[in-house]
Amino acid sequence: MASAALPEPEAVQPRKKSNFKYAFTSAVCASMATIVLGYDIGVMSGASLYIKKDLQISDVQVEIMMGILSVYALLGSFLGARTSDWVGRRLTVVFAAAIFFTGSLLMGFAVNYAMLMVGRFVTGVGVGYAIMVAPVYTAEVSPASARGFLTSFTEVFINVGILLGYVSNYAFARLPLRLGWRVMLGIGAVPSALLALMVFGMPESPRWLVMQGRLADARAVLAKTSDTPEEAVERLDQIKAAAGIPGDLDGDAVAVPKRKGGEEKRVWKELIFAPTPAMRRILLAALGIQFFQQATGSDSVVLYSPRVFKSAGITGDNHLLGATCAMGVMKTLFILVATFQLDRLGRRPLLLTSTAGMLACLIGLGTGLTVVGRHPDAKIPWAIGLCIVSILAYVSFFSIGLGPLTSVYTSEVFPLRVRALGFALGAACNRVTSAVVTMSFLSLSKAITIGGSFFLYAGVAALGWIFFFTFVPETRGQPLEEIGKLFGMTDTAVVETEDHATKDKVKVTEMN
Repeated sequence: MASAALPEPEAVQPRKKSNFKYAFTSAVCASMATIVLGYDIGVMSGASLYIKKDLQISDVQVEIMMGILSVYALLGSFLGARTSDWVGRRLTVVFAAAIFFTGSLLMGFAVNYAMLMVGRFVTGVGVGYAIMVAPVYTAEVSPASARGFLTSFTEVFINVGILLGYVSNYAFARLPLRLGWRVMLGIGAVPSALLALMVFGMPESPRWLVMQGRLADARAVLAKTSDTPEEAVERLDQIKAAAGIPGDLDGDAVAVPKRKGGEEKRVWKELIFAPTPAMRRILLAALGIQFFQQATGSDSVVLYSPRVFKSAGITGDNHLLGATCAMGVMKTLFILVATFQLDRLGRRPLLLTSTAGMLACLIGLGTGLTVVGRHPDAKIPWAIGLCIVSILAYVSFFSIGLGPLTSVYTSEVFPLRVRALGFALGAACNRVTSAVVTMSFLSLSKAITIGGSFFLYAGVAALGWIFFFTFVPETRGQPLEEIGKLFGMTDTAVVETEDHATKDKVKVTEMN
């Protein structure tokens, strides 16, 4: 008997290079907003040494100055979520650049600690805007096949900003004390000004356009950013369903159905006050990854790197800043490795490998710093070497997984209607944790020694690995509108809406 012929495999159209370049350029422009956060982190690590000398401030004031930016970023994140839903993702990037530009000038011209802290407040609000809107915009404009690659650009540019901050420290350290740190901080206005000009070459997010009923504009953007015409149509249909627009409702512009009652209250209720079990799991996964990114001590290593290197036995400002620059180079190189592997290896393998590597490095750093601390009058080469290798390996492991994946994952998992608020909550968790870690590091080091601090971070990293293994599913290659199903969400939740085109109440099937 002749065997049945196997069905012909379905032809797959190759990705259009021009479409990928368009999505790539849009992602680069949006992600440049996060340079402002990276620059501030990098430049403050060195500038704080000179600020303390010039303004004669205490370690507690230094801790507050370093960590308070994260608290202020909370306000910026929530304002950014509101603004991005109101005026669009693209103009929100412009707001972020303008606010950071103002904050940089205030810090650069600060005449005392109080004025410096005012500048930190304004800068923090701008940072909050940037870290909220850049990943959300990039995730919404990217095709599923390259979403991890493109969304990781936010972390790439954070690391580029950190490296630029380190280079700024090294370049201006030889200026007079009163001038040097002010130039370091004030020159941060330059990248934000360039960003504001570049934003006008970006398209608006197609998902935001659909939420406004601007289907023709959304269709045009999707045609330029999808791998195939069929994918563009499919993405538009999925976004319409998620926005509550009936599938048969078409045209250049349509009236978007409005749900009864305050939309903002409904979003808060759905996400926070009365979430479904699936939404609760999504929120837990997003907040968990944001929390562990900071609680494992990444900001302590970066912000206080000159102090850590000094504790490890490296002396002299030039040597300290040189070692810090080397750390910045390692971070930037390895974030590029992660960028090209996110859509090949997936989120989970990189996340688990990254966290395990960080755990080993924190134990090594804690060991080396403890040995050096117990022999303050003697140089122990192996312990100094262990500290340096552990720091460089730590930032490398961080950059191949937990660093870039935090914004990638958080921007992916939330449904469209709660995405801006969900990411703002994740960013808020990240910034609160960062503030607690950075504003307690010096005091913690005095209480349990600097080596003991890193052993504590190692314990947190171990808990983080268990959390990621248990609660974080793989999202690689999934359309944004389908990711909710990984957490148990269905696409058949029916909500009552009001169709403003006919003024009749209709039932629409909403993709969660």
